[in-house]
Amino acid sequence: MSPLDIEVRDTATGLLVEVIGELDYDTSADLRDLITTLPLEPGQRLVLDLARMEFCDSSGITALIAVRNHAQSAGADMALAAVPANTLRVLRVVGLDRVFPLHPDTDSAIGP
Repeated sequence: MSPLDIEVRDTATGLLVEVIGELDYDTSADLRDLITTLPLEPGQRLVLDLARMEFCDSSGITALIAVRNHAQSAGADMALAAVPANTLRVLRVVGLDRVFPLHPDTDSAIGP
C-alpha cells in the first residue's frame, strides 16, 4: 500500500492539489482535512491533479465530492485533471463525470 502524499501549489487561476498514492478509507480524511484549510476565494479554480493517484476506493470518491462541495461553498470552481482510467470508469458508471469537470492534464484544467 502506498501512503497518500498531497502537494499544493499556487497557479495563475487558483490552487493545484496533487494527489499522490492511494486515496482510500485510511487516507481520504487527510484530503478532506487539508482542503478545509486552503484559502479558496470566489472565482478561483481548485484543480485536483490525479495523475499519480494509484488507487481510489469509495471513500476516496466521497472525499472528491467533499472537495467539490467545499470549493462551491467558497464560490470557487473545481476540476479534476489526469484522472486514472480505473477511477474515470467509476466516475462514469455512477454519473459523476457529469458533476466534475474532467480534463486530460493539469494545463487544460488550470486554463488561461
